[in-house]
Amino acid sequence: MPERKKTVLIVDDFPLIIERLIVLLNNLENVGPVFRAGGYSQAIPMLLEQDPDIIVLDIHLPDRNGIDLLRHIKKNHPEMIVIMLTNESSEYYRKLCNSLGADYFVDKSTEFDRIPAIISSLN
Repeated sequence: MPERKKTVLIVDDFPLIIERLIVLLNNLENVGPVFRAGGYSQAIPMLLEQDPDIIVLDIHLPDRNGIDLLRHIKKNHPEMIVIMLTNESSEYYRKLCNSLGADYFVDKSTEFDRIPAIISSLN
């Protein structure tokens, strides 16, 4: 029986990042639909409507902090895998996100290309 493809939700307000991620994710065998949200308020209903397996989440969102969204996800949907993808790669943010339950923490500027390998490794 073929494994079920993962649903991904990208939460980021920068169109170039979203488009680049979609191109990378469309090449992965284990990825199905990819949805996008430009901020916190767009992402909240999508968590229920789309029930994503994986969320790629930026810390800086236009309407509210991505860390608030991480808290919400891990409280209400602990089974969802959260990959923090951010330019805020300081040790402070890395430790904070890990302590709040982020499954992965990726620096946008130096580790972006790790995303496909991380998602491919998830069964």
